[in-house]
Amino acid sequence: MSETTRTTSANPSAFALIGAAGYIAPRHMKAIKAVGGDLKVAFDPNDSVGVIDSHFPMAHFFTEFERFDRHVDKLRRRGQTIDYVSICSPNYLHDAHIRFGLRAGSDVICEKPLVLNPWNIDGLAEIERDTGRRINTILQLRLHPAIRALKEKVAASDKRHAVDLTYITSRGRWYHASWKGEEQKSGGVATNIGVHFFDMLAYVFGPLQSQSAHLREPERAGGYLSYEKADIRWFLSVDREDLPESVSGQKTTYRSITMDGEEVEFSEGFTDLHSDSYSQILKGEGYGLDDVRFSIEVVSAFRNMSITRSGEIHPVVAARLSR
Repeated sequence: MSETTRTTSANPSAFALIGAAGYIAPRHMKAIKAVGGDLKVAFDPNDSVGVIDSHFPMAHFFTEFERFDRHVDKLRRRGQTIDYVSICSPNYLHDAHIRFGLRAGSDVICEKPLVLNPWNIDGLAEIERDTGRRINTILQLRLHPAIRALKEKVAASDKRHAVDLTYITSRGRWYHASWKGEEQKSGGVATNIGVHFFDMLAYVFGPLQSQSAHLREPERAGGYLSYEKADIRWFLSVDREDLPESVSGQKTTYRSITMDGEEVEFSEGFTDLHSDSYSQILKGEGYGLDDVRFSIEVVSAFRNMSITRSGEIHPVVAARLSR
C-alpha cells in the first residue's frame, strides 16, 4: 500500500467536501460512504444541501468559505487530520480549492476538469512537491468495463480505426444562466461535458497526433482528433433539439461511440464508477496530474483554435453547417 494511503478499517479516512450543493456532489458522498470514509465538514455558498442527511447527517456545514477554512484548521491543530478534501465546485474554482486542500495538509480528490488550462497543472505540481500531498482526479470512464474491454481489443490489433463520438445531454434554460453557461468559468461545452471523453479516447487509442475544430457554440461543439490508432469525429451538445429522433421525447441523454461502423455499447455501468474511483485512490492508485494533462491540453487548445470546415467532419456537424 502506498505512502498516501491513510485509511484502515479501524480508523476511517476523514473527508471534507467543497461544493456540497452541486449536481455531482451526491456521487462523492455516496463514494465516501462506500469506501468507509467519514465526511467531517462540507462547504457550499448554497444551503440547499439536505442530501447530506442521507449520507453524513453529523457533518459540519458552512456557507462561508472563511468559516469552513477556520474549522478545517481547528481540526488540524487538534490533531484531527482531514485526510482528503473532495472538490465538486465550479470548474474555474478547482485550482484555488485544490491549493487550499494541499496547504491544509490533505490529499485532494477533484472532479473533472481538474483545471481549465494546462499551465495550471504546472503550478499545482509545485505545490504537490512542496506539501508532500497528492492530487487525484476522477477519470471514471477508464474504469468502465466496456471501455477497458475496448482498450484491450485496440491494443491487440495494429489496425487504425474510424470512430464517431456523439454525446448529447439535454440542459434547460438554467444552464446558460449558471456558471456553466460562461466559457470563462466552465471552459465551454467541450470542457464541461466532454473532457472525460477526450481522456477516455487517449486511454484507448493512444497519443494525439493532431486536432481541428469544426463547431464551437454555447450549446454545442464538434471537431476532429487524430490519435495513434484512430481518426475520431466528435460532437457534443446540451441542446435537446439535437437528440436523434429515435430517443427524442423518451430520453434526455444520448451517448454513442461507433468504431468502424459498429456501436460500442457502454450505456450502462456508470452507477458505481465514482465509488470505484475512490476505492482506487484510497489504495494509492488514483489518477494524478500526469494522467489528466493530455485531456486538459485538448480542451484548452480547442477553445483557442480557429474554426475550419476542412477534413473529416462529424455527420451532425456537417448537417448543421450545410443549413
